[in-house]
Order: sequence, then C-alpha cells, then structure tokens
Amino acid sequence: MVIEADAATERLDAALARRLAGDDLSRSRIKALVLDGRVAVGGRTVTDPSAKIAAGAAVAIDLPATAPAAPGPEPIPLAIVHEDAEVVVLDKPAGLVVHPAAGHATGTLVNALIAHCGASLSGIGGVARPGIVHRLDKETSGLMVVAKTDRAHRSLAAQFADHGRTGPLERAYLAVVWGVPRQRSGTVDLPIGRNPRDRETMAVVHGAHGREAITHYEVLETYGPTQDPVASLVECRLETGRTHQIRVHMTRLGHPLLGDPTYGTGFRTKVEKLHRLAPQAAAALEALGRQALHARLLAFEHPKTGRTRRFESDPPADMTSLIAALRGIG
Repeated sequence: MVIEADAATERLDAALARRLAGDDLSRSRIKALVLDGRVAVGGRTVTDPSAKIAAGAAVAIDLPATAPAAPGPEPIPLAIVHEDAEVVVLDKPAGLVVHPAAGHATGTLVNALIAHCGASLSGIGGVARPGIVHRLDKETSGLMVVAKTDRAHRSLAAQFADHGRTGPLERAYLAVVWGVPRQRSGTVDLPIGRNPRDRETMAVVHGAHGREAITHYEVLETYGPTQDPVASLVECRLETGRTHQIRVHMTRLGHPLLGDPTYGTGFRTKVEKLHRLAPQAAAALEALGRQALHARLLAFEHPKTGRTRRFESDPPADMTSLIAALRGIG
C-alpha cells in the first residue's frame, strides 16, 4: 500500500492501523507483525513500530497464513441443561471463554466440550470452533446451544443467520443498566463495527464498515428514587448477533451496563453515588466484577425433530445479589 500523499508524518503502527481499520487487524497485531520483521517500507524491513512514516511511503506487509487451532480435551465442569444426540444446551458461567483465541489457547468451552463429547465433536463446524454456532462474551453468563452433528450445525447456523425472522429462534438477555431509558420499551437499530479509534472495542459505525444490528429492549424494574433512578433491569432481545451488541447499543442510549469495564467507564460518578446511596448495592456491584448481563432465554428448532425447544435460565448468584441489593434502595 502507499500512504496518502497528504497524510501527516506518524508512527508506523498507527498509520497501518488507520489504513487497515476495515481488515480486522488491531494495532497490537500490527505491532507484532512489525516486530516479527514482516513489514517493509520502501523495500527495507522495519522492526520498530514507532518508526516515523511519511506521506507517499510504500509499505508491504507479509501476513502469515492462519494456523488452525487444534484444541484438546480438558476436564472443565459444564452445567448441562439439555443433551441429546444432536445438541448440547448449557448454562455458561461468567469467566469462561467460548473458543480458543489469542491469550486463551486453553481452558475454554471448546476444550470442555471436546472432553465431554469425545471424538464425535471433532471437526463439526471447523477445527478451531467445533460445534460452536454462536457465542457469549467471556464475562457474560447464560444459555448456549452447541451442535454435536453436521446436520445440527447446518440447521442451527442457518437459524442464527436468520436471527429468528422466519423461524422460532429467540434470544433474550437480562441486563442491569445505569439510569432508565426515556422510552420504557423500544428498538435500537444502529450498525455496529470495529471502533476506528480503538480496534479492541466495538462501536456504532455507519458506512461500509458497520453491520446491521437490531436490539429490542423493555424496562422490567427500576431502582432508586422515582425522580432519579440509579439503575434499571432491562430485557434485551436480539434480532442480530453482533459482537458486544447489547453493551454497545445500551451505551449509545446513554445507559451502559453496570460493571462493564469497556463501555461503562464514563459512569464513575454513578458508582460514587451508589456508594453513598446504597453501600450494600455498591458492594454487590464490586463483587460482580463484570458486566451485568445474562442470557436468560434461548429457543430454537430442533435439527432432527423440527420441534421448538425453549430453555430459560435464572441469573447466577452474583447478578441475583446485585439485583436484590438494588431492590433494597427503595
């Protein structure tokens, strides 16, 4: 590639991160490529990510082929809600990564599933993510369905791609958010993509790099003074399945999730207010240590029988304690 003729002089890694914003290459990944000697400027290899690069410079990047992960079995306990020859429905705990990725090569749900299902799971849907047709963030708890056969994988993948628009697929989440949305129920229809200013996060992104994202929400409970509620319990139903969709959409409404370390950092004053108003609730939030989000409902058409299977899950103890403490505010 050639750096724009009117571009200002900047760091090599920053310039490349800006140019490659739509290619899912984070700045940290680009930095690693530079350090590995895979970036050349003007035909000469550069290994310093902070090296200055000027307008008009020609840059070449050698991207190594992705090596498919081959996860192994690990005896990690699973909360199985339902299992038959085609599918496994489980209640994922917060803190469990779904599939191996950078920084999480082991200790994932996939490792646990391979141990639980044995060789029957191998290769279904790909070596790196066998059986996985959807996922939850590491710190989000709740219901997931996993395919055990190729037929189940094809059926479930099609249902999740359709987002329940023509079939019985349903996904509903409980979220505890700061404040109360002005409209007690509504729909957020805003595209989501990689945050151009921070490639490690997602954001509402219009244009070619944003993908359709639709969230339907309804306020179930409010907590605190009637005139100025501290927080509320919201049910969110997904019509699409973008990364961090609920977290990004609720933040865009001005009501990020309690405990969200990525999208709720601007609400420190709310945390301070909670400490003054309800120390017990503040302690419960600190004990939660994650975003207050739980996948409570999952319904889908069974790949073999064609019947609609519907499963529900109560929030785990940490989130239940937070809700109970918030109810005590009055």
